[in-house]
Amino acid sequence: MIERSITLPEIGLIAGTRGLLGIGIGLLVSGKLNHDQRRAAGWALVAVGALTTIPLAMKVLGQNEKPRASLKAA
Repeated sequence: MIERSITLPEIGLIAGTRGLLGIGIGLLVSGKLNHDQRRAAGWALVAVGALTTIPLAMKVLGQNEKPRASLKAA
C-alpha cells in the first residue's frame, strides 16, 4: 500500500473544494432560484470546485511514497 502524508490545511482545502463542487451541483438541480440565477451560480461553483481540485490532486498524488522502515534480522 502507498502511504502519503497530507497536512491538515491540505485536508481542509480538499474538503472545501469538494463542498463547492457539491453545492454547485445542488444549485444546478434545485428549484430555489430562477433558472438563470441557478445556472450561473451552479456552474461557477462547479468550475471553482473542479479547477481547484486539479492542483491539489496532482500535489497529493505526485508525492513520493513514504519510505517504510525495513525489518532487519536480529
